[in-house]
Amino acid sequence: MARKKVVDSAKLIKAVESGLPAKEIMSMFGFKTRLQLKSFYLDALVEKGKAKSIISRIPKKTEQEKKIKAIKVNKRGSLVVTRGMVEEMGFAIGDAFSIRKTKSGISLRKR
Repeated sequence: MARKKVVDSAKLIKAVESGLPAKEIMSMFGFKTRLQLKSFYLDALVEKGKAKSIISRIPKKTEQEKKIKAIKVNKRGSLVVTRGMVEEMGFAIGDAFSIRKTKSGISLRKR
């Protein structure tokens, strides 16, 4: 795999912002295609903090985030909803719900 070309980010940003034509900028920096120019320009903007980086992967949920979604049945047969889930869903003390079995699982509705 070929190594990525090293380009002075500040100079590239300055050249683009000065309004130079793409062909001139490409010859200054040795780019062969406009796609290369755009790619290096975006990398330069991200490096200087002028543009946000694109996240390539959805971060995995932590164990704590997984636990928040869990509902347990205690030894008296009551469903126990975690405080985190109550806060996240916006439930209040005294809220009433109806529950029913469906083809896809269980449906819980706030009354």
